[in-house]
Amino acid sequence: MREPIVIIGGGMAGGNAAATLRDEGFSGPVVLLSREPNVPFGRPPLSKTYLRSEEDLAGWYVRPAGWYAGHDVELRNGVVVAAVDPAAHTVTLDSGAELRYEKVLIATGGRNRRIEADGADLPGIHYLRTVAQCDAIKQEAVRGRTAVIVGMGFIGCEVAASLTQLGVRVTAVFPGRDPLERVLGDQVAGVMSAIHRANGVELLAGEQVAAFEGTSRVAAAVTRSGRRIECDFAVAGVGIEPDIPAVGVEQQNGILVDERCRASAPDVYAAGDLANHLHPLFGRIRVEHYNNAEKQGAAAARSMLGSTAPYDYVHSFWSDQYDHKLEYVGHVEKWDQFVVRGSVRDGKLIGIYLVDGIVRAAVGLDRGGDPELDTDGEMAACDRLVAMQASPAPAALSDEKTDLWSLAGPEARS
Repeated sequence: MREPIVIIGGGMAGGNAAATLRDEGFSGPVVLLSREPNVPFGRPPLSKTYLRSEEDLAGWYVRPAGWYAGHDVELRNGVVVAAVDPAAHTVTLDSGAELRYEKVLIATGGRNRRIEADGADLPGIHYLRTVAQCDAIKQEAVRGRTAVIVGMGFIGCEVAASLTQLGVRVTAVFPGRDPLERVLGDQVAGVMSAIHRANGVELLAGEQVAAFEGTSRVAAAVTRSGRRIECDFAVAGVGIEPDIPAVGVEQQNGILVDERCRASAPDVYAAGDLANHLHPLFGRIRVEHYNNAEKQGAAAARSMLGSTAPYDYVHSFWSDQYDHKLEYVGHVEKWDQFVVRGSVRDGKLIGIYLVDGIVRAAVGLDRGGDPELDTDGEMAACDRLVAMQASPAPAALSDEKTDLWSLAGPEARS
């Protein structure tokens, strides 16, 4: 009997890999190892609709709960992998049990970075990654209570918005001038500041938490400048780091994989938040968004089945905050020109990031549509411009009279 394909990690990447193996006709044994108690699901509602008790998670399942047994996928929940031995083709569990594999996909995602401050272990200080962690925050989020949010990346921003919508008074402490400034740039980040302040969030920009105070549980956060903020609870959103079991493969800011999601050892693959991927367009990048986990897990499965197609997805993600929608396509960490289509002042715009005149990414705030659903929209056109490495004149990009699709060529919409 052949050894199984083993998938380590029961999130979006691992779940989609298992589903794709069966969808592509693979009939051999598949084992999916997950440390969490749930079936694989998408995490976006944990900071938004699920946190606000507006929907359950069933609509975010990769496959319905009964699909795994029905398709002969052995889903083992509550399992922690201690090590992977590429030479022996074995996975060792923390229980000491060993499992042989034919091929293995590591898709264990990330773990929350912890706050390094006095009192950071006090009860009432929460992180958000799992359903259990979200449920704990939901128990705290009672109208009229006060919360400190530490960090205003996407998780911090979305949790701040959700708690505010639930009637919690929120103070956010974060470095830099505006939320998401490093990712979006100062103009769009300035709009995000205005949105949060307009909804009642107190923003303490350029600050960091030096300590938490409290006896039986957190009662206040103290910043490095000495400001004391009383609170009933706190939520930290200071990023994640790759969560990688012991494995003898090349690593640097995650597991290094090639354009086909292959690690440096034979029959070892990686996908999702921990995969530092050699992208055909963007170079080596590690991406922590839902859309990537969904698509890269599927791509890794096809690669395990022999596909030679590179994973060349033009990345996109979204963020919902209050009644505002942010969409993003492409990938860029530094840019030398930012072109605005629309109005920063009115907070409805397409922003296009260029490097040496080439379109590398774009952001849409309350404009442009979902690039993967609104396929005729402006953000879909930006997706195409990124894929083409187009270099249109900035004046044409900003000109409302110019159809962005026309800059992508006559065949772009086909």
